[in-house]
Amino acid sequence: MKECTHVSALPEPEPKPLSETCLGCLAAGTNPVQLRMCLGCGHVGCCDSSPLRHATGHHEETGHPIMRTFEPGEGWRWCFVDCVLV
Repeated sequence: MKECTHVSALPEPEPKPLSETCLGCLAAGTNPVQLRMCLGCGHVGCCDSSPLRHATGHHEETGHPIMRTFEPGEGWRWCFVDCVLV
C-alpha cells in the first residue's frame, strides 16, 4: 500500500482557512460543488467535480501537497503528490 511522504511536513497547528468559500468560483461567477482546504496555507478551493477545479489548480501552482475536505461533517485528507488518502 502506498503511503504519503508529506504528512510530517505539515504545519502545526493547521492553518486557518483564508476564506469560507472558493474565491475563484466567486470571481468566475460559478458555484463550487465541494470545498477543499490546503493544509499548507489555508487556501479554500473547489473540488474536481466543480467546473474550474480550483483546489487542484492551487496545488499545481504552489506544489502544496495535502488538502482536506472543507465540508461539514467530513474529515478526510488527500495527498495530490502521492495520490492517497492520509
